[in-house]
Amino acid sequence: MNLQQRTLLTDTRFVRPEAIGLAAASRQRHNPLGASEKLLIIAADHSARGMLVVGSDPRAMQSRYDLLERLCVALANPRVDGVLATPDIVEDLLLLGALEGKLVFGSMNRGGLPGAVFELDDRFTGYTTTSIVESGLDGGKMLMRINFDDAGTVSTLSACADAVTQLASARKVAMVEPFLNVTAGSRSSNVLTSDAVIQSMAIASALGATSAYTWLKIPVVDDMARVAEASTLPLVLLGGDQSDRPDEMYRSWQDALSLPGVRGLAVGRNLLYPRDDDVEGAVKTAASLL
Repeated sequence: MNLQQRTLLTDTRFVRPEAIGLAAASRQRHNPLGASEKLLIIAADHSARGMLVVGSDPRAMQSRYDLLERLCVALANPRVDGVLATPDIVEDLLLLGALEGKLVFGSMNRGGLPGAVFELDDRFTGYTTTSIVESGLDGGKMLMRINFDDAGTVSTLSACADAVTQLASARKVAMVEPFLNVTAGSRSSNVLTSDAVIQSMAIASALGATSAYTWLKIPVVDDMARVAEASTLPLVLLGGDQSDRPDEMYRSWQDALSLPGVRGLAVGRNLLYPRDDDVEGAVKTAASLL
């Protein structure tokens, strides 16, 4: 990112913060979705939970300017449909003019910080339904980790159900990312088996007073044909941690994208921080799968 762009962001935020709202109000919206459309959405909400690690580099995402530059490269590809991010990143991209004609999903609950004693009590600390509507976004995304041994799970379930109901009332997409989760010692981890993903989808599908506007964001696991049959809701595939076998990863995405109900990809670090550091190339490859 050049000096002019950096100055634009920092000076505007200091002198003219109202410019963010003006940019949101004037933003060109994404065209209505077609029934056969497959989406490519760039996920960029990891840093809000203090997760700066990519692969073996614990500080890979520490530079906001570097992250924004990577996002702008990805969003410049016309086959990229949009972004999923927290307010700070969405607003930077608005000021940079990078969200014209794109879908924008606001990340809502980022309070379950990794390693914290309250990790599984995923409080809503980001976008609200009101702010999503006022900012002209297309929907909200929420993480829902279900741990049968942790009492914090019920608070997360309740908060996610309320958010699904509120978003549906505003006719905004509720993108729910469910996982079954287990704790070993002081560490919690998501269970990435087919049966666990299917069970988490069943729970997430029933959240709220209506599922009319609910999408599910799910990992690519074994036996995806069986997983895809677990819900009639639109499914988008998440990318997960940086892969050291990208060819195998792309093949698994392509196979899953062919399944009924799978509507696209919502991928972050694997496209923004690929092993060869070629963001443009990684995005082109992902787009070709659609």
